[in-house]
Amino acid sequence: METIIAILRITVATMAICVGGYTTAVWAIGQSITPDTANGSLITRADGTILGSKQEAQAFTRPQYFWPRPSAVDFKADAAGGSNKSPTSTDLTDRAAKTVEAYGATAENPLPAELAAASGGGLDPHITERAARYQVERIARARNIAAPDIEKVIDENAFSPGGIFTTDRLVNVLDMNLAMDKVPVR
Repeated sequence: METIIAILRITVATMAICVGGYTTAVWAIGQSITPDTANGSLITRADGTILGSKQEAQAFTRPQYFWPRPSAVDFKADAAGGSNKSPTSTDLTDRAAKTVEAYGATAENPLPAELAAASGGGLDPHITERAARYQVERIARARNIAAPDIEKVIDENAFSPGGIFTTDRLVNVLDMNLAMDKVPVR
């Protein structure tokens, strides 16, 4: 009986420390150092309505918006992950072919690879500056605005995540699309 009581004490103490204490410590550190990120980097309207998160990709399919990378999990955060399909999978190649067709890519104007291939987690909210610029003509036609106006939005939103150590600049697709909604039509 003494052994069972000792085991229960150790179990309760371990759970209190590992489950309660550790979780509380990680939460407190996150809230004190980067509260916006710890709370999901949510973007809200003035009335408090949540539009989305800067940390998760969302499906944009209308021609007047920047499109994100394809998602192997159909942009479902609860199912985040890549696919286990090999490059020889017909499902994968069919999806890539549909994506290339949707962009209107040609041999003379090839689609950046990231716009045809899903990210590892399926929810990458960023695309490269090159991938954003690839979409300028479509967005300009759909919004009836000048391409330089869209390129200005890209320039204002592009950033280097690794500073001087990375050459590719990224843009957050949701941020870009919200910025595009503010561009006046001429």
